Amino acid sequence: MPGFELFGEQERAHVNDVLQSGVLMRYGFDGARSHWKARELENALAQRMGAKYAHLVSSGTAALTIAMASAGVGAGDEVIMPTFTFVATFEAILALGAVPVMVDVDDTLTLDPKAVEKAISKHTKVIMPVHMCGSMADLDALAALCRKHQLLLIEDACQAIGASYKGKALGSYGDLGCFSFDYVKTITCGEGGALITDNEAYYTHADHYADHGHDHKGSDRGAESHPFLGYNYRISELHAAVGLAQIARLDDFLKIQKSNYTILRKRLNQVPGITFRKVPEGGVENYSFLSFFLPTAVLAKKAQAALADAGIDGCFYWYDNNWHYHRQWEHLKDLKSLGFLPNQVRDNLPNYYKSDFSQSDHWVGRTISCLIKLGWKKEEVKQRAETMAQVLGALV
Repeated sequence: MPGFELFGEQERAHVNDVLQSGVLMRYGFDGARSHWKARELENALAQRMGAKYAHLVSSGTAALTIAMASAGVGAGDEVIMPTFTFVATFEAILALGAVPVMVDVDDTLTLDPKAVEKAISKHTKVIMPVHMCGSMADLDALAALCRKHQLLLIEDACQAIGASYKGKALGSYGDLGCFSFDYVKTITCGEGGALITDNEAYYTHADHYADHGHDHKGSDRGAESHPFLGYNYRISELHAAVGLAQIARLDDFLKIQKSNYTILRKRLNQVPGITFRKVPEGGVENYSFLSFFLPTAVLAKKAQAALADAGIDGCFYWYDNNWHYHRQWEHLKDLKSLGFLPNQVRDNLPNYYKSDFSQSDHWVGRTISCLIKLGWKKEEVKQRAETMAQVLGALV
């Protein structure tokens, strides 16, 4: 991770196809085009993920928004999400006028099913696990809650493409699953995202909603009807071209990540006091991050600084991070918006200044996540592992 580390001839060939035709838009211009890169990538993604349908969009944030909209999520509906995620999770929820309901994470660094059950109300519509840093939530437990309370399970697998749970690709387990193909993801389009589902109605809704409500029937785009309101979340053929090359390389990327991850983990496993995030039974990570716990939050913060001083880059201390942890989300807590937000949001957003997220703090405060790069040489990884073990060993 990320896929841009290994850009090569495959990506250039697909992009050149698009540039030679001059047709950059995914819809229309049939007479001038010689390619349908977005369609090809959708087919490849659906096949790789074991889903009936896939739809490409402009970003992972767009995918989350469209996934919820396609399933009827709207103003006043509550969506349960974790305290540890990327800000796009609550941005997508708010974009629909829905209410983000944050709950604690556990030692998986994802939604704690017990905390989720306590947060379910008569307004809850969705449980949204976010498979952070390449590993997954306890999907069996969350799916059981969805069945019990008749809720939607929408997976945010934006950071975990290629991981699986009990033999199913992440994203394919719930009612809908979402991916990001931005510049720093395991496979990239530069900018882009996708949703997958086995539900034909959700797919059809997503297809229309992401393109101004166009029904995409017939061969004359100007004559297409609009069954309902939609917006512009389209991906371009140029972006899809890059992704089409990258998805063909996904298994190779995962193999490299696993090899590098394993070398680091084996060495750090010898350091007393270091423990690792829990991967639910039956889960297989995509190995894009190695996440581990220090004995205390104080030591974790010191360890991140010490690793950086030793030349070990790409090690994140999420507890103080602006984008990924609830402590820095004043713009959400205060609903700082350029426009007036729906009353359903303003009246029903929990007061997160008074919320007790001490369980999340217990786990995230002790966590360091190290990015696993594709471009490392084997000897470089071994030296990195040794340096990390010495630095951490000196602290704990």
